[in-house]
Amino acid sequence: MIITVGTFNLNNLFSRFNFSGAIEALGSGKSTSAMTFSYEFSEHDIKVRTSLGKLVKGKPVKDTLQVAERISRIDLDVLAVQEVEDIDVLKTFNKEHLNGVYPHVVLIEGNDPRFIDIALLSKYPLGAITSFQTAVHRDNPQERVFSRDLLEVEILDKSRSKKLFTIYNNHLKSHFGDEISQKETASNALRRKQQAETISEIVSKRMRVDEKFLITGDMNDGIDASPLAPLLSINNQLLFNGLSNPEETRSAKPETDGSTPKNKAWTHRYKVSGKSPEYYLFDQIWLSPGLQPHFQKGWIDRRTKHGGDGSDHDPAWVELTM
Repeated sequence: MIITVGTFNLNNLFSRFNFSGAIEALGSGKSTSAMTFSYEFSEHDIKVRTSLGKLVKGKPVKDTLQVAERISRIDLDVLAVQEVEDIDVLKTFNKEHLNGVYPHVVLIEGNDPRFIDIALLSKYPLGAITSFQTAVHRDNPQERVFSRDLLEVEILDKSRSKKLFTIYNNHLKSHFGDEISQKETASNALRRKQQAETISEIVSKRMRVDEKFLITGDMNDGIDASPLAPLLSINNQLLFNGLSNPEETRSAKPETDGSTPKNKAWTHRYKVSGKSPEYYLFDQIWLSPGLQPHFQKGWIDRRTKHGGDGSDHDPAWVELTM
């Protein structure tokens, strides 16, 4: 049988309820952005959340529908996702926009102060689920190393009689702040390197190289970036890049300056005004030596707009014969 396994950064899948402006604190008459209120509105319990003193707005309906259309069209068996507010939002999204096609949904609240967590949707039953959000790096044992989490999930066969493979979902440190200074750029790169080293150490302790597992998610760096180098080897065995030569669901939209991507292996487009765009494979899928023989091909669902369709990332996946 063919099983499809993918990754997709949903780009801030927050609650569909969009509040703007200040909210008056109950009984005080003063505005505040530091409290969380719960209101009963129709049949929904609406959470008003804040981040860095600002109200968190819901994802625009148009973008939510575009993301849902892409997920429904590629119709994967297992989908690791990033940038989801919480489990309730993900369950509601699955029920109302994906027709509940994924009976197994998991999200564990992570470390991000902006409420963007990593999660997983699956048509196949799930086994053990493990969070490594409290992991630390040896060089900084007083601070949690993961910006969000490292989420380990076992995927079982339909009868639940055996484990098919284990998936490790990630969302590494972003480039936010790179534009401020070289010091900030170096700090972000060091954080990604420490995260990659920690992932490698954790997976090396928990998995033999002949076991079936894959590491996926938004790595926020291209595959050749030095911070990611530790991630590519587990127990001194190189992992297999499932997206080294992917198929595309459509050709990339032509650029106005005539430039083109060097190859099809990209999921994120970065454009500075006055310069040609740059393309990166931020969203990656790495297969263990034990899973590589089951690999058939890799895919990327190509966007129709330069800025992205509902997300600034394109979903990517692999086909496995199990």
